[in-house]
Amino acid sequence: MSKNIIITGTSKGIGNALALGFLDEFRVFGCARSKSQITHKNYTHFCLDATDEKSVVDMVKSVNREFGEIYALINNVGAASLNHLLTTNLSSVKEILNTNFISTFLFTREVAKAMSRAKNGKIVNFSSIATPLNLQGEAIYAASKSAIENFTKTSAKELANFGINVNAIGIAPTKTDLIKAVPKEKISELINRQAIKKFADFDDIKNAVEFLIDEKSKMITGQIIYLGGVW
Repeated sequence: MSKNIIITGTSKGIGNALALGFLDEFRVFGCARSKSQITHKNYTHFCLDATDEKSVVDMVKSVNREFGEIYALINNVGAASLNHLLTTNLSSVKEILNTNFISTFLFTREVAKAMSRAKNGKIVNFSSIATPLNLQGEAIYAASKSAIENFTKTSAKELANFGINVNAIGIAPTKTDLIKAVPKEKISELINRQAIKKFADFDDIKNAVEFLIDEKSKMITGQIIYLGGVW
């Protein structure tokens, strides 16, 4: 029987690609505010706001109750913003922090409760290379991802006794809707500061996720892997 994994933000972009890529190996439970175009016997979609506590609690309980143990959680849902600090309004800050960090916290907390009973589980959070590179115009976005990195390291310690591994992947620029509004010169600046100076593609991300949720990586936790190589 296929193992159960939850992937957030599966209506498009990286989350959609991951959901499609894992369907032959896992039973995938995705979520997004909009409906999904994925139609597959191994895919179940939930329409919800990933920052709404009750919706997240209800989804995780439903998956756990109806389908059994949750093997892995991939916290993919996210939002980006490029704006100078002095011209950033508070509503934008709240939206970025809620979408990127609060959703990660809520899903991690609820899924970890279920995983702790099974004494086994893999959680992968998504950060960004924008965090270590400290690019101008990305103060709020990078701060939200920095919160995820600290959360990853600390929760890895708190959940280790329950057999749960928690790691994060720092995503390099990937050709999705998320970066369409970012000026090309800013994307070029990011890529030029990587050791491997190229865009990441969906397979690069999927390969990193596969490594971190594989049983062979059971001794790896609290780590941040930056695609493309930054320091």
